[in-house]
Amino acid sequence: MKSPHLLELRLQNQSISGTGCGQPAEAVARLGALQAQDYPSALWAIGLRTQDATEVAIERAIQERSIVRTWLLRGTLHFVAAADLRWMLSLLRPRLLAGSRGRQQQLGLDETTFQAARQVLTQALQGGRTLQRDELFARLEAAALSTAGQRGYHILWQLAVEGLLCFGARRGRQFTFALLDEWLPSTKTLEHDQALAELARRYFTGHGPATLQDFGWWSGLNGTQAKTGLELAGAALEKETIAGQPYWFSGHSSAAAELSPAAHLLPAFDEYIVGYRDRTAVLDAYQTKQAISSNGIFHPALVIDGRVAGTWKKAVKAGALAVTPNLFAPLTAGEEHAFQAEAARYAAFLGVSLEAD
Repeated sequence: MKSPHLLELRLQNQSISGTGCGQPAEAVARLGALQAQDYPSALWAIGLRTQDATEVAIERAIQERSIVRTWLLRGTLHFVAAADLRWMLSLLRPRLLAGSRGRQQQLGLDETTFQAARQVLTQALQGGRTLQRDELFARLEAAALSTAGQRGYHILWQLAVEGLLCFGARRGRQFTFALLDEWLPSTKTLEHDQALAELARRYFTGHGPATLQDFGWWSGLNGTQAKTGLELAGAALEKETIAGQPYWFSGHSSAAAELSPAAHLLPAFDEYIVGYRDRTAVLDAYQTKQAISSNGIFHPALVIDGRVAGTWKKAVKAGALAVTPNLFAPLTAGEEHAFQAEAARYAAFLGVSLEAD
């Protein structure tokens, strides 16, 4: 396998090229989970992988509870299909909680505090209620549980990782929280090894071709767990060696090359870039600091024929979208045409017009 074919497979397996998925939950489930700390970007990350998607339709899927946002892989906010949340949390929870203890001790958070917070927030949310973060903080403060500094954030994080809380639908532009067991009906559970195998299968199906090290980075599992997951999922995957490195991907992958040049406007923190430990297939080392900030911010990326060609910014004024690229090199006429077509697709997703040149 040569590098261009690797990129073609990744684009198709990530549902960026090709026909895309039929529903938002299908797009999220195919990837396993989708990074979502930048909410508007995450909506577009789902939208660009879903047929005829609009921002309104992705928000509707959240309201209808087919996809859920919570802290998951590497302790970072992700969207996950509702059917997958509980088994993923059960698998990942021990490492997430162990990794948080040092910071919690610095903040003076202990089990006594968390137990009191569980009681306060369960009482506040039970009966199907959803409340915004500030409303939850007010309930905690009223119970003499300080939310100063980052204490409030870490209390919510802890209770979400435990499986008590999750994000609900937005109220206006504000996020709400709900009790997970009230927000979602009972969903399947998997035994530990089944969960390891399923997480590995999802990753290599939705991100492959990728390496074991990529999977370990993405999942946050330790090396032994990641290797075990790959071994357990191996029968469903194919393996090829590229530049002396083994890569795995779904045995059903069969990428058809896109018409070249093909452009894709990827949002901030998109899985096509953030989902791999080694990003050299899509991004030259000298360009990395332009695409990824020193404090780990993954900027929106313009991808041409599978490789990052620059970053971009958006502005919506008077109902019209302007997309401004910051290019690593000038675009050819064909690349410019492909870029404008993708900008028009993004405008349609947002429900606005594309600003005329």
